[in-house]
Parts: sequence; C-alpha cells; structure tokens
Amino acid sequence: MKDNHFNQLLLLLLATLFISSSGALGKFIDMPVPVIIWMRSIIASVLLYGFCRYKKYRLALRTRKDLILFIISGLFLATHWITYFYALKLSNVAIGMLSLFVYPILTALIEPLFIDTKFDPIYIVLGVMVLFGIYILAPEFNLESAHVKGALFGLLSALFYSIRNIISKQMVSRYNSTSIMFYQITIISIVLLPVLWLQDSSNIETQYPYIIILGVITTAVGHTMLVNSLKHFTVSTASIISSVQPILGIIIAFIFLREIPTWNTFFGGTVILLTVVIESLRSQKKNKALFKSK
Repeated sequence: MKDNHFNQLLLLLLATLFISSSGALGKFIDMPVPVIIWMRSIIASVLLYGFCRYKKYRLALRTRKDLILFIISGLFLATHWITYFYALKLSNVAIGMLSLFVYPILTALIEPLFIDTKFDPIYIVLGVMVLFGIYILAPEFNLESAHVKGALFGLLSALFYSIRNIISKQMVSRYNSTSIMFYQITIISIVLLPVLWLQDSSNIETQYPYIIILGVITTAVGHTMLVNSLKHFTVSTASIISSVQPILGIIIAFIFLREIPTWNTFFGGTVILLTVVIESLRSQKKNKALFKSK
C-alpha cells in the first residue's frame, strides 16, 4: 500500500515536471505565439482523442448548453495560453510562471461571482499578499519595462485560467476530465486555424521538434497524468505539489536557456508560492472538516 502511494506520488511529480516545461519551451520556440498555441492544441487534440477512444470515454455531448460551455471554456483556455506565452516572451520564464501562479487566489476571489459559494474574507488578506509578491517581482511600475509587461500578461493569463477552471468545474460531474480537455483544445484548434495564413509559420521546419514536445509531453501527457492523479490525491494535495511548477520551470530555464533569476524574483516568488500553499492547506482542512461532518 505504501509502495503504491509512493509510486503515485512520483507520477504526480513527473506530471508536474512535464507541465513545468511549458515555460522554457514557450520562451524558446521562435514562432508567433498564436501559431505555437494552435500547433500545441492540434497535436494534443489528436493524442487525447486516441486516448479517449482507447479508454472508451463518452465523447457525445449531452445538451446544447454543454456545447456552449465547452466553447466558452475553450476560448478562455486559448486566451490563457496566449497571454501566458506573451508573458514568457516579454519578460522571462521566472516572472511569467510566477505571475501566472496567482490563479488559485484569483479563483477563490471570483468564484462567488459565478457559483453560489460563500466568500471568505481571508481571501482579501491572501490577495494582498499576492499583490505584494507581484510588486517585488516588478517594483517599478513602468509600462515600458519588459518585466512589468510580462507580469501584467501573466496576471491576465491567471484570470483567464481561473474563469476557465470555474466553468470546467460545472462539467466534471457529467464528463470525464480528459474528455473536457479534449473538447477545449479541439475548439482552440478550430478557432486559431486562420492564424496559419495570417501569421508567419515558415519557421516550422526548425521548430517542429520543440512544438512536438510541447504538444505531446507538456500538454497531452502532462495534463492527462495530472488529471489521473486526482484518483489518488485530493485536489488540494495536487495543488500543493503543483505549486512547485514555477520552481521546476525556473530550473529548466536555467539549464537550457541560461536564465538566472534575480533576488527580486526569488523573494517575490516566495511570497506568491507561500500564499498558494496557505490557500491549498486551508482548502484541504476545510474539505476534511466537511467530510467528517457528513
């Protein structure tokens, strides 16, 4: 039993490592961002379709409302990926990933606007902590600064990701998580198809190996493994472990891109990740108390 738990933990850490590669790949791939996102999506879409068929997951849509929710959530996932990759291109992997990782706090803040859940005032404190961490990342608010632009795009990406997750949460009771991911990235593939003619994609000959890694390892394999880990761990536990993504991303960027984070990045990132861990632990304790009360 202990060995099985340890093996599942290793798989979750491996999934986190795979997903963490998005930072360095997004920074390194020398192509227009929308083209990168389209190629990432079409590759992952084909692979996830094959996986869903192999596992015999239901792919038929139940209602027209579900189709609308899939389209909306897919559009938010597309804008999340695009703004995230612009954050990486404009600044560096550290700032892009750390500013994106405020999404757990943003989700907690805006979720009561979408779902009938009680707002907890502690989120105001956590939100202030996050803003303080972002301020340390880019202490001089100058829109000409690449680091400020990167942090702002990262925050925008976090907002889009939060909304996408809230919408997706409404569908998990009716559809398998992998099926949801398949539909969303398929919608991205359809919506972004025109960028192949509108933007320069001639550089694909030199970039396709990295695009394949992004589509296969980072997106299809990494995200599927992460979803599968939820069978063995709570969402809170998975969130705590996933909070090492920026750290792994920074290490990968250092090894392959020679990006060296500054002390501002170190301290600001520590504040942001500490806030994420606090919220994840609070959520885990709340879920245990709710379970006991039942």
